[in-house]
Amino acid sequence: MEMGPIMLKDALTRLKRAQGQLGAVIAMIENGDDCKRVLTQLAAVSSAVDRAGFKIIATGMRECQAARGRGEEPPMSEEELEKLFLALS
Repeated sequence: MEMGPIMLKDALTRLKRAQGQLGAVIAMIENGDDCKRVLTQLAAVSSAVDRAGFKIIATGMRECQAARGRGEEPPMSEEELEKLFLALS
């Protein structure tokens, strides 16, 4: 199922933010920053990436539901969506 950047704007925003956070974590490690601060920021990056993934799955679920509502074959089966969702956990 293809979903463009407009449909996934929120997920894309989260990923771009996570990209910036990851750069900061790398710089912190290179500068020998405090371990606790590094891990706190790394947890924030991980959470942002996870949330982006869940947002993408939710968008896919809405797309499938809308297709069914129009009487069309959804682009993905429920089993495929479930497998993707579980891959994130």
